[in-house]
This record gives sequence, C-alpha cells and structure tokens, in this order.
Amino acid sequence: MILRKTVLAAGALVALLASASVGSAKPTAPAKAGATTPAQCSTKLLTLRPHYPDPVKPLAGAASSLSGAGSTFVAPIMSMWAQAYSKKGTNVAYQAIGSGGGVSQINAQTVDFGASDTPMLDSELAASKGGPILHIPLVLGAVTVSYNIPGVGKGLNFDGPTIGKIFAGQITNWNDPAIKKLNPKANLPDLPIAVVHRSDGSGTTAVFTDFLTKTSPEWVAKLGGADKSFGKTVAWPVGIGGKGNDGVAALVGQTKGAIGYPELQYAISSNLSYGNVKNKKGTFITPCVATTSAAALKTSFPPDMRTSLTWRGAALAYPITGTVFALVDQNQTDAGKAKALVNFLSWALTTGQNFPATVNYAPMGKILQQKSLSQLNKIQLDGKPLVKIPISFK
Repeated sequence: MILRKTVLAAGALVALLASASVGSAKPTAPAKAGATTPAQCSTKLLTLRPHYPDPVKPLAGAASSLSGAGSTFVAPIMSMWAQAYSKKGTNVAYQAIGSGGGVSQINAQTVDFGASDTPMLDSELAASKGGPILHIPLVLGAVTVSYNIPGVGKGLNFDGPTIGKIFAGQITNWNDPAIKKLNPKANLPDLPIAVVHRSDGSGTTAVFTDFLTKTSPEWVAKLGGADKSFGKTVAWPVGIGGKGNDGVAALVGQTKGAIGYPELQYAISSNLSYGNVKNKKGTFITPCVATTSAAALKTSFPPDMRTSLTWRGAALAYPITGTVFALVDQNQTDAGKAKALVNFLSWALTTGQNFPATVNYAPMGKILQQKSLSQLNKIQLDGKPLVKIPISFK
C-alpha cells in the first residue's frame, strides 16, 4: 500500500509539473530562431522534489502569525508556502513590495523577516536597528529575457554583450546585425525595441544588472563604471518602468517590440516568449528548474552566505540565476516570534523545498540547503541559540 501511494504521488507530481509548464520542462527548440538548445531541463523527481527531512522539532510557544516583506521574485512560492503552513497554526503574511522595500522594513524592524534576491550591502547592514542580520537562502529562480515580437516565438538566443547593448540603448531594432548573428534562422522584423525595466528598488534588477556588469563592457561604460552598473536601482539609459515582476511582465505583454527581465514564473504565467542565454561555457541555456539548480553547482558560499549565482561555471548553469534570501535579525527579542521564525524557516528549507518546482522555481541542492539550515543555528533569543541543527554535507 505504501509503495502504491508513493507511485501515485509521483505520478500526480509529474502531471502537475507538466500542467504547470515547469520551466518548459521539455527543452524547446527555438521558434524560427537560432541553433537548437541541448537537452537541459530534467524532470527527475529528486531534482524537482528532494524530500529533505526536517530536523527541527517545532518549538513550543511559537507565535500564531509572522509578517514578511520584500522580493516580488519570490511571491508565488511564498504564497504557496504561506497557504500550506497555515495548517500548522501559524499565518505568514507576506507583502511583495520589492527587495528594496524588504531591506528597508527589516532594517526598521517593522516586519519579522525581509526577503531579497540580492545580498544586503555593507552600508545597508550598518543601518539595521536590530543589529546583525542573517542571510538565509530559501530558493533559486531564473531571471528571463522576455520579449514581444509578432511572429517570433520563444527560444531566441541572446548573449551578455548583446543584452547589455539593448538595455544601454545601443541596439534599437530587432533586425540589428548583432541579434541576427545569434539567430541566423529567425525571421526578425524591422521593429523598434521597447526596453522595459523595473521602476522600484528590485532584487531582480540587481540579479540582472549583476549579469550585465559581468558580461557587457558596453553596459558598464554606459552606466559610468561597475560601481554604477549594478544594484537594486540603476540609472536606466532607456526604457519604461513597471512596478514589480508582475508589472514588467504586463508591460512586455502589452507592448509590441518589448523586451524585459521578469522572473521565469511571471513570464510563463503571462504567456510571454523568452530566450536562451549564453552561459560561461558558451552554451545557450534555456531557463528552467534544472538549469537554475545547476547555477549553484561549483559555487562556494562565504560564512555569511552573501554571494551571487550569476555567470557561474557549471556546464548547464543558467547564467541569470538569483537566490532569494530571508533576512532575519540574529538577535531576537520576542520569544514567540523567534520560535515561529525558526519553525517556519526550517519547514521552508525542508518540506517546503518540495513546492518550488510546481511554480517554476528551483529547490536548493543538498549542500546549499544544509548551509541555509546552519544559518538557523545563529538565531538567538536572550543571547542563546534557539536550536542546534545537526548539519551534514554528505
């Protein structure tokens, strides 16, 4: 009976993943575009649903509610987590206001946790009213290069220098030779490019501009140097702004000739076409769960976990991958809230990792997942750790 239930559950998951178009789970040949991409997007159950055990026995006396704010990038999976976790007696109210807002609110101690797709800067950490802030990776996601070109489907090929020139306003038409060179078989029209970017402080913007800063000298020069070409906000040379990932996706869908950078789930749910992006190994990579997960391979994380997953060296790594960090005060003062935080985050890092692939995010591999769990050991109440989670990287 147990085996039968397991098989039925696996079958149900596969069906769910297929219906949700998990990162276009089957690799898609570019529609009237360039070279066919290699098989990249795995549907192996262990990749999509890792079934990590939760080593934390729920702490008694936890508060019945938690408040969080920040990243719109993570909003779809956070909504799923909140709905599922409410059955355990704790309601998680999350405001998707952008990573910049999440940083501001955790610094002001107006929420129990923030969420950001990019690590806090030293200057932001120094402004925290509550003292040291922990960065706890929760999930991985892909920032797409999405576009609206009549007659051209998804699968156009892009590379960093070309994307950088587009967003710097130096490539202004879809039939530009640089785009045609990457897509010799595509029927690219004589159509002006309409750049769409974020209007709010955004971790998605930070992930995207981090990739551009690493791959496009033209982008860096146009913005006036690497210290100005990366961040949650930049001085966009061209384009129109949309608030949140949903705002960017909506503008791309409404604007003929548009290009923008929404997170993968927003691109898929908005029925946008999105491209393959050349990675560090020279391969055009389709954004999906497996290629997003691959970005964390061959990556070392510092003790404070503040690092980037863009432009990583694994063979099938999607090069514009972001990590969503929970931002948590290390020194807690409210016992109920502190216990609720540990309970929720340990659940999200274990049982909760079975959810992301159903909405086109990537669960964390075991090494990163264990490193995230180890961050919970640093959460203190009255100067003492709340939990001591055994960590294994085997």
